[in-house]
Order: sequence, then structure tokens, then C-alpha cells
Amino acid sequence: MSKKLILIGGGGHCRSVIDVIEASGREILGIIEQPQFEPDNVLGYPVLGSNDVIDRYVDEAEFVITVGQIKSAAVRQHLVDEVVKAGGRFATIISPLAHVSRYATIGEGTVVMHNAVVNAGAKVGEQCILNTRCTIEHDAVVGDFCHISTHAVINGGSSVGDRVFIGSNTVVAQVLSIASDIVVGAGAVVVKSLADKGTYIGNPAKLKI
Repeated sequence: MSKKLILIGGGGHCRSVIDVIEASGREILGIIEQPQFEPDNVLGYPVLGSNDVIDRYVDEAEFVITVGQIKSAAVRQHLVDEVVKAGGRFATIISPLAHVSRYATIGEGTVVMHNAVVNAGAKVGEQCILNTRCTIEHDAVVGDFCHISTHAVINGGSSVGDRVFIGSNTVVAQVLSIASDIVVGAGAVVVKSLADKGTYIGNPAKLKI
């Protein structure tokens, strides 16, 4: 029997993940949020406290990082470290409305949102956000702590490094590579590999100066 879930981060991304979890049938025990942002509840689920209560729940619950990620994965990485230090484990959440091929792999702590597609041979790392209606095509590789935004497409055979943000409606052409710690802005079209850290925008995607 699956353990109950504790979500860390109570903002907008948390609310979207709650919808996915409810659809998947998992039970939410509550939310962890920092005191300066701490509401009484999030969509009716109680706020249990801040990070200092994580160790109270490691035996009875699994954790999901529900802080969003745009420019940097640093906050999410810090929260993962806090859970690991306390001895906690992470749940992998896949919407029943998503399609994840039986021949694909999804890393621990990753959340696959509604109507996302992960096709055969694709490999997605740990602690990623695969947002609504994104596509990870056949044999593509996505590293750890990546956010693939709404309607973005990573085409077949392409590879995305760690801690990468891919904006909404971005298209990455087939068999390309995107290095770690890169931001690709919404609507960009990536037609050649990206090696230098920074933010890329436009069609074709170019490094923003």
C-alpha cells in the first residue's frame, strides 16, 4: 500500500500537482511551507509546518517537491537535501491522463502532469517537472532537476542536461544536446545544440546577451 504524501511548497505549482495527485488516487497528508508564506491550508489540505517538521513524517509519508522551477533549480535542490538528510523518500507522481511508455524510465521524485507524453526509450531523471501537454519523444534523455514546461517538445534522440528550464511551447529539434544549467525561453525553436550556459530565446534560439 502506498504511503501518504507530504508536499513541500504551497504555491501555484503545488495546486497544480495536487490536482494530478488527486487524479492518481494517492492520499495527501499535508503541506510543508515556510513561515513567511504559510497559509492555514492549500486547497483544503492542512499546512503542517515548515522544513523543521520534515523528520517527524519520514516513516509515515513520502515527499513531493512542489516548489516551481524557472531560472534556477537551487531551491528545489536544497529541499531535496533537507528530506534526504532527514531520511525521507520521494514519490514519483504520474497523472493517469499522461502517456508514459512502458519502455521509458522516470526518475524518483519526478512529477508527470496531465496529458504529458513520454515515448519509448526516453529517459527522464530525478526531481523533474514534466508539465501539462509536454512531449519527450523516443530515445530523448532529460537530466535531473529539469522543468519541461507546458506544450514543450523534446524531439527524438535529443539530450537535455541537469537543471535545465525549457519554456512553454519550445521545440527542440531531433538529435540535439542542451548542456546543463541552461534556460530556454518560451516559444523558442532550438535547431542546433546549445553548449554555453545562459538564456536562449527566439526562432532560431540564440543566447541572450
